[in-house]
Amino acid sequence: MKLFRRRPALPAESRPPLEAEERVVAWCPCEPEGVVVATNRGVWLPGAEQRLGWHEIHKAAWSGRELRITPAEVAEERDGYTVLVDGPEATFLLLAPGEVPDQVRSRVTRSVAYTTHHALERGGVRVVGRRVSGQDGLSWAVRYDSGTPVDRSEVAAVTGELVGAARNSVAPPP
Repeated sequence: MKLFRRRPALPAESRPPLEAEERVVAWCPCEPEGVVVATNRGVWLPGAEQRLGWHEIHKAAWSGRELRITPAEVAEERDGYTVLVDGPEATFLLLAPGEVPDQVRSRVTRSVAYTTHHALERGGVRVVGRRVSGQDGLSWAVRYDSGTPVDRSEVAAVTGELVGAARNSVAPPP
């Protein structure tokens, strides 16, 4: 019985261009080619030129063979927060996943410091404060429910108030 099992090192040709404080926490080969590399800052996906930060992932699902990741895309920058929408889902077949699915799930979950859903007159909005690896404070974003009239000025005003209230609820006391 082995007490310590070491995972093989990530091949040099598969190593993404990591930042100075970034380190690999898990990796695995991906079919038909490439690797998925999880770091303390985010995940490097096959064919991607840059890392997808943990705070930039809306959804991650593991089927036992396939890792499905839905990234967040910026729809609009507003004063103090960002309006996000779902980006195109990416699916990766992982035949020897190791710790990658667990690392993705736990790190995406840990990036969420605050989340709440609010019903609006028509539709609704989710307000989210997320931790961004390597940065102080929270990054604030909203995601509107389908059918919400996001272009109406009163919806933007209410959303701004909800984000402000959320910020104040997690701010350290003076």
